[in-house]
Amino acid sequence: MNLSKWLLDRAGWTFKLNIPPTPKCVICVAPHTSNWDFVLGELGSRSAGTKASFLMKDTWFFFPMGYLMRALGGIPVKRGKHTHVTDSVVAEFNRRERLWVAVTPEGTRSRNTHWHRGFLHIAQAAGVPVVLGYIDYGLKEVCIDRIFETTGDIDADMAAIKRYYQGRTAKYPENFA
Repeated sequence: MNLSKWLLDRAGWTFKLNIPPTPKCVICVAPHTSNWDFVLGELGSRSAGTKASFLMKDTWFFFPMGYLMRALGGIPVKRGKHTHVTDSVVAEFNRRERLWVAVTPEGTRSRNTHWHRGFLHIAQAAGVPVVLGYIDYGLKEVCIDRIFETTGDIDADMAAIKRYYQGRTAKYPENFA
């Protein structure tokens, strides 16, 4: 048993990987209302021997934190009016043989009814599947659950994705929209 699995077990959590192995994907993860979501996601993926990268504001990649963030799988992104996050993440997919990128479409731990759609654009531009994953505090379960078949209609896809997450329990349910 590895350390990550042991820690999850001790805390009463389980990790499920319900998709076949795939070298590249964008993982949509919700709900996201706590910094503990990151810890649980890391423990979950590492307990199964997988490693998911994540997007994080470039301001977190200062010395010496940058070394730690990159070692954990962090990909720095500049957020601003004239940045091209999609292009930089697609370049990462093109550069690597294997890459799982976990994205929280809520974009914040606060209540947000308008989820970011960039992960759908990234997956489409990179030619990789979208995978739906969740962290459910009611079930005490972290799961990389299923491949989502995109339709090309971003609005319809987002509506279907939001429906998928209905009934999931966030650490702070009042912050999950």
